[in-house]
Amino acid sequence: MNSLAIRRVTVIGTGVIGTSVALSLRRAGIQVALSDTDRASLAQAERMGAGAALTDATPRADVVVIATPPSTVVKVLREAQARGLGRVYTDVASTKGRIFADAELAGCDFTTYVPGHPMAGRELSGPAAARAELFAGRSWALCPHPGTSQEAVRLVAGLVAVCGGAPKVLAPEAHDRVVAAVSHAPHVVSAALAARFAGADATMLSLVGPGLRDTTRIASGSPALWCDILEQNAESVAAVLEDVVRDLSAAASALRSSGGAGSAVLADLLGRGNLGRERIAGAWSQDHSGRPAPARRRDAA
Repeated sequence: MNSLAIRRVTVIGTGVIGTSVALSLRRAGIQVALSDTDRASLAQAERMGAGAALTDATPRADVVVIATPPSTVVKVLREAQARGLGRVYTDVASTKGRIFADAELAGCDFTTYVPGHPMAGRELSGPAAARAELFAGRSWALCPHPGTSQEAVRLVAGLVAVCGGAPKVLAPEAHDRVVAAVSHAPHVVSAALAARFAGADATMLSLVGPGLRDTTRIASGSPALWCDILEQNAESVAAVLEDVVRDLSAAASALRSSGGAGSAVLADLLGRGNLGRERIAGAWSQDHSGRPAPARRRDAA
């Protein structure tokens, strides 16, 4: 699609994702209007060059991007559509099924609404953590309704391309199952591991290495936002966590047992872990420049 069809965008929500979207669009020469109930966040995004505050005199946008917490998306969408803020609307929330269903119940206009989710983010929050290049080479899920116009889908896909993302069309339910496995449940697992160190003494902390830092990095995310995300995708996340708990419980029992049976359980889990890690690494085998990613020792701590 010709990205020049997008000349004006309004971004509602100036957190790390919304501001990153705005910065990406501004870098491409697109006019961006910003809106946020948090005046300090809005002012900071403006100072960063992400756009200008939305006013009653702001022209109608080609696309309105809703970058607010998942539980607020439907309310914001309905209000934005009622005000006629844009030709087309999308969001960047990391859950889709419940938003999709609630938007239908609320009577939102799906002909102009394309639910979306960029598979990118940071463990930091707020506009100061935003980066124009955050979405470069990253998948960006789009979950259009059967009644959504093709023009709306093309326009939102064009916005994704301007931001450097790769649009992928998924059904809302499939999206939620996938992100539960690749994003939401890993966050809870990381938090559970990091929580073991909330009261750690200086001796224990003095021995922390990069392995622990890597596996707990995403535990730094905002608890309030993550509670919202997890509650919106509760069933899918719970199913993944139950599978993880079964493996961990089996490993704990194996460690307390004696003989070959316990060793076999541990070997099976560790072997499947090796295979899973290889497949994950394979998905990231090339960086954005197309060069092979550097190999990493398996025994690195």
